[in-house]
Amino acid sequence: MDPRVAIIEHRLDGIKRIIAVASGKGGVGKSVTASLLALILAKRGYHVGLLDLDLYGPSSHIILGIDVDEYPSEDKGIIPPERHGIRFMSIVYYSKEHPTPLRGEDVTNAIIEVLAITRWGNLDFLIIDMPPGIGDETLDTIRLIKKSEFLVVTTPSKVALQTVVKLVKLLKELNVPIIGVIENMKFDDSAYVKDTVSELGVKYLGYVPFDKSFEDAVGSAEKLMKTDVAKKLSELVGNL
Repeated sequence: MDPRVAIIEHRLDGIKRIIAVASGKGGVGKSVTASLLALILAKRGYHVGLLDLDLYGPSSHIILGIDVDEYPSEDKGIIPPERHGIRFMSIVYYSKEHPTPLRGEDVTNAIIEVLAITRWGNLDFLIIDMPPGIGDETLDTIRLIKKSEFLVVTTPSKVALQTVVKLVKLLKELNVPIIGVIENMKFDDSAYVKDTVSELGVKYLGYVPFDKSFEDAVGSAEKLMKTDVAKKLSELVGNL
């Protein structure tokens, strides 16, 4: 047995709640949702951590405008730097902007390594920006982080929603807690997503409208918090 797996539980001992933000498909705003959720909770006075677990296309640092040129400090593990009131950890600290072409066991090994070496300390929330898909990364997270809860993000797209349906069914089969589903980038009054989610027996948390001006706020935590996206998301997550 890999000794690092036993260390992971110890590393997560001081965290009250772990919320994995997932979608099952890329391009639906999962990273934006995870980054804003961490920022919103930090602004509310909670001790928050944000782990970007997207090994192939980490982007939370870009959304929040976090400089990753410097390496995190080390003391019997890696201590996540605090930015905007958030303890932030990402593989991008080490890969920089180079591609990380991992496959098979290398993916699992990378996830175990990140979880085993990161010292989060005491947190109210750890938000995990999950990689897209329902493959090894998702299954490894469920296996290694047993107290994780999933917040699922979709768009009005029927293609995106069908992937989300598969993810939700997988989570239910594995008895993983699901906080609910958020419909992102909504641009009409269709109830298709809400009805589909309700049929699955999962809570539909509401929708975030499409905001064409949001891109201008990317890279500035201050500007992000003033966007309609952040304001609506703050309403949807309510009192987590």
